[in-house]
Amino acid sequence: MVKHQPLQQVYEKQLCLSFLTGIYGCRWKRYQRSHDNSSKWECAWFIILCSTFSLLLFWAYFWLEAHNDYNQFNWLLYNRSGEWKDGTVPILTTTAVGFSYITFLMILALCHISLGQQLNLYWIHKIGVLAALITTVSGVVSISDVWGDEWDIILISLQSTGPFLHIGALAAVTALGWLVAGHVIRAGRTSNVLLVLYMAPLAITSPCIMDRNSLKPRPDVIGRRGAPMLAPENTLMSFNKALQQGVSSLEADVSVSLDGVPFLMRDRTLRRTTDIAKVFPDKQHEDASLFNWTEIRSLNAGQWFLESDPYWTVGSLTGRDRNRMGNLTVCSLVEMLRLTARANRSALLNLHRPPPEHPHYKTWIMDTLWAVQRSGISQKRVTWTPDTDRGRVRGLQQTSLEKLSVEELRHRGISSLTLRYSQASNKDIQDFLVNNMSVMVYPVNEPWLYSVLWCSGVPSVSSDAPQVLRKVPYPIWLMSPYEYCLVWITSDLVSIAIVTGIFIFQKWRMSGMQNYNPEQIMLSAVTRRPSRDVNIMKEKLIFSGTPDVASTILQLTH
Repeated sequence: MVKHQPLQQVYEKQLCLSFLTGIYGCRWKRYQRSHDNSSKWECAWFIILCSTFSLLLFWAYFWLEAHNDYNQFNWLLYNRSGEWKDGTVPILTTTAVGFSYITFLMILALCHISLGQQLNLYWIHKIGVLAALITTVSGVVSISDVWGDEWDIILISLQSTGPFLHIGALAAVTALGWLVAGHVIRAGRTSNVLLVLYMAPLAITSPCIMDRNSLKPRPDVIGRRGAPMLAPENTLMSFNKALQQGVSSLEADVSVSLDGVPFLMRDRTLRRTTDIAKVFPDKQHEDASLFNWTEIRSLNAGQWFLESDPYWTVGSLTGRDRNRMGNLTVCSLVEMLRLTARANRSALLNLHRPPPEHPHYKTWIMDTLWAVQRSGISQKRVTWTPDTDRGRVRGLQQTSLEKLSVEELRHRGISSLTLRYSQASNKDIQDFLVNNMSVMVYPVNEPWLYSVLWCSGVPSVSSDAPQVLRKVPYPIWLMSPYEYCLVWITSDLVSIAIVTGIFIFQKWRMSGMQNYNPEQIMLSAVTRRPSRDVNIMKEKLIFSGTPDVASTILQLTH
């Protein structure tokens, strides 16, 4: 007599697989999962997910490198809205949240592909992906409208980050090799992505790839409006802070009051950096130069800094600095130049011409020159920027804010250039220096940008953050061409070896699994735990609904 034992189905608990398919597609049950090929619709959604991830990666990189110019961005927003606020905070917050979310979905999708699971993105995630994509595209369009010049910083930053991004991309693609190898082998197709990545350093150029003996002296740092991250801009306290950080020169914005007194003010109005809304509420929107010096001097020029904390640095101030800051007044040009002369430093003046209705509209140059003479500073220590009336200021140092040819600069009697960093390529800098033209670059607030310009041979930079650049005694990185080629070839060879090993192992593993015959798999009644591969094939037999299932089960239960 044959005794039949009841059929027992023994499954391994696949918690990781349940987590992957549950979070990605809300498929928590076994019967909801499938090893069939993904539909074209789901493949399209995977392409949208990859595109969103790539765009967000680009967007996040842009804002990471644009940290050098956050102050300029906030100032642009202020000029448009009339209210000072840190507009980077909501942008950085939403970018961090969106990028983390999309990256998480990307990891889940790649795990699906590596395990041979069918892609089936849950509808809530589809809404989230579309929201992230639309929001990022809107952000890119808005920045192109408001701050389009800033896109140049991406190419400039690659001069500093390019070699390291290449190594990071190699590491990421090599790590993904384990996940995508199975899919590539099953599809029977290869990709040229790795080949392009291996050859990418051919397109990477950086002034920091140079012989160490060719490195020029450390660029001088000019305090742009003093040290505006440590004290209110264009005030005596700000200039003193900059001198404490070892700057070689002080840069200031000069306007002329209604009664002909040159004073320091960056904005066209007094709203942002004084308490004019309390003292003269009816005149707060008027041009700063339409107030007399007595009225301007009566305003507080430090309390706004304590209240708005524009650089998130107020918390680090001492009690003494807070008290001094709370009683600051608007600084005159004479006061700033006298401080510069006592410190044996130089001054760079950016002049703002008053409006046509101003009584000193035609004499503003002479008013400024008179203030320079009254201060007692040597004229050779004062650099003049306006292109108008240069013939009257021959005794001062001449610089141009416009990128002109060497011949034109010499014709105008100008011996130096003051350029935004996006205008000063490495080739341009070398050409100007060869022709004995000094170059000053602004604004330089980040160590990586300072290092790139240092390697380019720039003699001086203008910075809002001299306290940061003071901590950069040497370029962040410097490699000879030989060392760079060695790093490049070594990283490529290591990646090639690892990826080749992964593909060989995966191909061997998958060829072994293809030898399984489902008809020969026995659903045993014994208590031993079957292997994972056998369990998967059992499950497919049970739920497949094919006619052979009944006969197979009879044989297995005998």
